[in-house]
Amino acid sequence: RNFYYITMLRDPVSRYLSEWKHVQRGATWKTSLHMCDGRSPTPDELPTCYPGDDWSGVSLREFMDCTYNLANNRQVRMLADLSLVGCYNLTFMNESERNTILLQSAKNNLKNMAFFGLTEFQRKTQFLFERTFNLKFISPFTQFNITRASNVDINEGARQRIEELNFLDMQLYEYAKDLFQQRYHHTKQLEHQRDRQKRREGRRLQREHRGHRWPKEDGNTEGAVTEDYNSQVVRW
Repeated sequence: RNFYYITMLRDPVSRYLSEWKHVQRGATWKTSLHMCDGRSPTPDELPTCYPGDDWSGVSLREFMDCTYNLANNRQVRMLADLSLVGCYNLTFMNESERNTILLQSAKNNLKNMAFFGLTEFQRKTQFLFERTFNLKFISPFTQFNITRASNVDINEGARQRIEELNFLDMQLYEYAKDLFQQRYHHTKQLEHQRDRQKRREGRRLQREHRGHRWPKEDGNTEGAVTEDYNSQVVRW
């Protein structure tokens, strides 16, 4: 079988706040094995941010203060090939080199995907999906601008801190928006070209059809018509 990998990306600040609210309500990823190169990370490689069963009621400050929080730069980490940087072993290479490799790997994998969408562009995402896979949804996508993340009131300092914690995701998202718009406009242009070609082909077929309906006869057509007319007059 041919498998096509697809994904959806979201504004990093909104995505981070949404995950915080999700964890605050008691969500965990305890069942996630975080497999990389055939093994899960050790407790030293991936410590937990909380001692109990979950992190219910965690404040935004506590959420941001955990240096091992997998919410940080989650989109880059989920898209990148972690084996290139020693998986979750942070001593495998220096942090700067690790970040550069992860970001580039995420960009490459995103670019090679058959399709990806952006949550802030639902209609364009639907358009690209339908044209990519030759499928039609039964109803149009709806752009919901009111989410749990949008209802969170944070000050500029907190927003800046979230952007700093997700600086790789911020760079990836800027790249993704540019690539997304390129794909959208390219697909639109191809569709316009196909539509123009169909219209030209339709006009050509109409002209041929009219030509078959009224073929020209050999000889003096005008004389034949006059003669036939005169014979009709005699009969009348």
